[in-house]
Amino acid sequence: QDNSFEQFIINYCNEKLQQIFIELTLKEEQEEYIREGIEWTHIEYFNNAIICDLIENNQTGILAMLDEECLRPGTVTDETFLEKLNQVCATHQHFESRMSKCSRFLNDTSLPHSCFRIQHYAGKVMYQVEGFVDKNNDLLYRDLSQAMWKANHSLIKALFPEGNPAKINLKRPPTAGSQFKASVATLMKNLQTKNPNYIRCIKPNEKKAAQVFNEALVCHQIRYLGLLENVRVRRAGYAFRQPYEPCLERYKMLCKQTWPHWKGPARDGVEVLFNELRIPEEEFSFGRSKIFIRNPRTLFKLEELRKQRLEDLATLIAKIYRGWKCRTRFLLMKRCQIVVASWYRRYA
Repeated sequence: QDNSFEQFIINYCNEKLQQIFIELTLKEEQEEYIREGIEWTHIEYFNNAIICDLIENNQTGILAMLDEECLRPGTVTDETFLEKLNQVCATHQHFESRMSKCSRFLNDTSLPHSCFRIQHYAGKVMYQVEGFVDKNNDLLYRDLSQAMWKANHSLIKALFPEGNPAKINLKRPPTAGSQFKASVATLMKNLQTKNPNYIRCIKPNEKKAAQVFNEALVCHQIRYLGLLENVRVRRAGYAFRQPYEPCLERYKMLCKQTWPHWKGPARDGVEVLFNELRIPEEEFSFGRSKIFIRNPRTLFKLEELRKQRLEDLATLIAKIYRGWKCRTRFLLMKRCQIVVASWYRRYA
C-alpha cells in the first residue's frame, strides 16, 4: 500500500524486463516475418518504451530529476523534487500528480499532495515521495570504505572496491538510482546476448490453495503479463522456424532424393523433401533464409517420421553387421575345413 524509492526502482526493473520481453517476442518476431518476406498483417500491442523513457531519460527522466535534486546546491527536500517532477513531467500521459499543471488530476482526491502516480504496464502505482532524496543519496564516507577494504575477509573486501587506495576518486559517489540504472543496463545487455525461453507463471489464488481459481486475479495477471498480445501473434504466426541447412541435415533421411547427400541449394532440398512427404502447403512457408512451419503437429509429424526412419536405419545397420559377422565366421571355418581336409587326404 505504501510505495517508496525501493519499490520505485524495483518496478523500473520490471518495466525494463517487460520491454525486453516485448522486443524479443512481439516486436522481433513480427519484424522477422517481414525480413524473411513472409506475408504478414501487423498485430498491435502496447510498447512500454514510453514508460521506461519516463523513468530513465537522461534529461527529463524521473531518475535524472532525482539525481539533479540530490546534487544541486541549496535547500533540497522531497517536496522540491516533486515540484520539479510536476514541471517536467506534467504533460506525460503516464504521470499523475495532485500538484501537476495538468488540470485532469486536480480534482483527484485519491491522490495525496505528497505523492505521484505512474501508470505502469501492469497498472497504476502510487509512490510516497517522502524519503526519495535521502535514499537516493546513499552516501558512505570514504574512510569507511577504505577501512572495509583493508579487512582480511575476502568477501567484505570485495564488497567495497571503492575503498582501494589505488582507485580513490575524489568525485561525489554515484547515487543509488544511477547505480541501479547502470546495473539494469548491464543486465539488459547481458540478456540481449542470450537466447531466452520465457515461462510465465499464473498465481491462481492468494491462499495457495489447490483447485481454487480466482478468475479476476487470473485475468488481471494475463493482461499485465502481455499474454493476450503474445497469443495473438503466436496464433497468427508460425510455431517453428529454422534455417534451411540444419533443417535439411536433420530430415534428409526421410526422402530418397535428399539421402544421403543433396547436391544443390539447401532451400531446394527442403522443398523436395516437403513435397515428397506431402505436407499441406498451408502448413509451411519459405522465407529468404528459413523454413517456417505453422502448427506444432506438423513438426511433431516430422520428428515422428525421423524417429521411425532412424529405427529402420539402425535395424539395417544391425542386419548388415550381423550378416558380415556370420559370413566372416563362415569363411574362416571354410578355410579351416579345407586345410584339415587336405592334410587328412595327404595322410590317407
